[in-house]
Amino acid sequence: MTPAPPGSLGIDEILANARARLSRVDPYETQAALSRGAVLVDIRPAAQRAEFGEIPGAVVIERNVLEWRLDPRSDARLPFAGSYDLEVIVTCQEGYTSSLAAASLQDLGLWRATDLEGGYRAWRDAGLPTVQGSPLISAAR
Repeated sequence: MTPAPPGSLGIDEILANARARLSRVDPYETQAALSRGAVLVDIRPAAQRAEFGEIPGAVVIERNVLEWRLDPRSDARLPFAGSYDLEVIVTCQEGYTSSLAAASLQDLGLWRATDLEGGYRAWRDAGLPTVQGSPLISAAR
């Protein structure tokens, strides 16, 4: 293994730095936030949603376009994403990528952005509602 470049951070440090900025929420806190109008954003790829299921009412925004869809300054933002006060809770499968994504949203000025601790798996394991994910449709014939 070659030595790391000076000033670089490993992924564990980057994750710890992101989480230090977040007020992460557990599945029950997430459910309460949704009842008061928070937006739950599922950033998992289609294959994970198809295999494991989905949280009813979650807005699907895959990770590669998240910032463009939620930045109030972006021409590509979704209609509900016009305010920096938007309460956004990001979820992924296990709560790692969602922490990095939520920190990125905070960098955009979405100061209430956070993530679901433990991700979709924690939600499902808590016995909260899930639905079968949409099946993947193969383009091959």
